[in-house]
Amino acid sequence: EAAVYAKDSAEHKTNVAALSKATAALDKGMTGFLQTSAGAKIRQLTIEMDLSTADRDMLSAFLSTGASSQYAPQSGQIVGIL
Repeated sequence: EAAVYAKDSAEHKTNVAALSKATAALDKGMTGFLQTSAGAKIRQLTIEMDLSTADRDMLSAFLSTGASSQYAPQSGQIVGIL
C-alpha cells in the first residue's frame, strides 16, 4: 500500500510541477512552450487523462496548431482560468 501511494504521489507531484511551469510560461507569454519538456508533459497528460472524446479532440487540435495559424494568444484569460 505504501509503495502504491509513493508511486501515485510522485506522479501527481510531477504533473503539478508541469502544470505550474505551463501556467508560469503562459503568464509570461512564452513562445514555443509546446517544444519544451513541460509542453511534452502536457501532451502526455492529455493522452493519459480521463477526457471525453470531444475534449480530447479539441485539446489535440489546439496543441497541434502551428505558429503560422491565425491563433491570437489569450494567455491572460487562460491563466485566469487556471
